[in-house]
Amino acid sequence: MIIKTLAVGPIQANCFVVGCEDTLEAVVIDPGEEGDRIMQAVTASNLTVKYIINTHGHMDHVSANKRVHELTGAPILIHALDAPMLDQVANSAAAWGLRAENSPAPDRKLQDGDKIIFGNITLTVIHTPGHTTGGISLYAQDDVFVGDTLFAGSIGRTDFPGGSFETIRESIQQKLFKLGDDVRVHTGHGPTTTIGRERLHNPFVGENASFMG
Repeated sequence: MIIKTLAVGPIQANCFVVGCEDTLEAVVIDPGEEGDRIMQAVTASNLTVKYIINTHGHMDHVSANKRVHELTGAPILIHALDAPMLDQVANSAAAWGLRAENSPAPDRKLQDGDKIIFGNITLTVIHTPGHTTGGISLYAQDDVFVGDTLFAGSIGRTDFPGGSFETIRESIQQKLFKLGDDVRVHTGHGPTTTIGRERLHNPFVGENASFMG
């Protein structure tokens, strides 16, 4: 599996270009900004984008949906509960003193357990609410792309609309931590970590967590 990570936009959200080495089909996960730069990474590996996938609807993860969609024609996928956020991107950006374009409407509204297939790779959708109501993680055997649910040594903010500490803790402990300690966790911001490292040491949700919400 080809994985290219780009920290994009003023908030430096991680965008992932994930490709099949055999077929060169790919997905773009969380194109949060800099659509042309994302497409340069796609072109450099001779990949063809089959899907654009949003782990959640916050503007720093969806603001380049429109540009990447224009350049590829690839359908946009997001969980049904976060789909309404896509036509509020411009307003959300303005609240932070930034500019962004609304995303086109999603072509497919995802649900827990859905499969996203490109080339020889299958991503399984895991509904992991808590940062947003429609937050998802995308799991493929040795790797999971978690958006803003889980970070290296931290978790996603729960003080935005739709956020809940209790819910995000349950999503992480009951869903993500059961994937296996060696699974690589590709986070929405910051460095990659592993399930095992976070299960043991994460101060918010790990086995020795000291933060109780």
